[in-house]
Amino acid sequence: MSMLVVGMGDSKATNKREDVLTTYALGSCIAVMAYDAVAGVGGLLHLMLPDSSLDVKKAAARPCMFADSGLRELIASVRLLGATRNHTTIWLVGGAQVITSGDVFSIGKRNYQAVRRLLMSEGLTVRGEEVGGTVSRTVRLDVATGNVWIKGGNGISSHNAHEDTPWRLMS
Repeated sequence: MSMLVVGMGDSKATNKREDVLTTYALGSCIAVMAYDAVAGVGGLLHLMLPDSSLDVKKAAARPCMFADSGLRELIASVRLLGATRNHTTIWLVGGAQVITSGDVFSIGKRNYQAVRRLLMSEGLTVRGEEVGGTVSRTVRLDVATGNVWIKGGNGISSHNAHEDTPWRLMS
């Protein structure tokens, strides 16, 4: 097994069965995971903000920071490796409100809404999601099986979302 870590504002795609894509500390950020079982291709995007027009200069340098430009990058990357729209499944994780009381910017919610809108325009269906709440999450996508594993969220407090917390299979 080879762990490929995707940092904040980054994306990776692979067609190597031994690879596991992972990203950490999804607070208001969203992980978009794409998997094509027929092609054996997986991809993961860790986006931070809903729209590249918020900072055009930064978007040009780091497109994966934003939902619109990052999702285009992820889709292009998995398609380049052989994934097709008909066989690609999508999972979404993150979008929490991690800033206490009255997050006036609602970044997590805005990120989620942007991703859903963009996926719909691309004709891609979300197979599963765990979004919202108030705690961060960590996810893994196993390219050999297509299984998505998640840690944190779903009632697990941020105090318990450490390495000793069990991974849950997301279906």
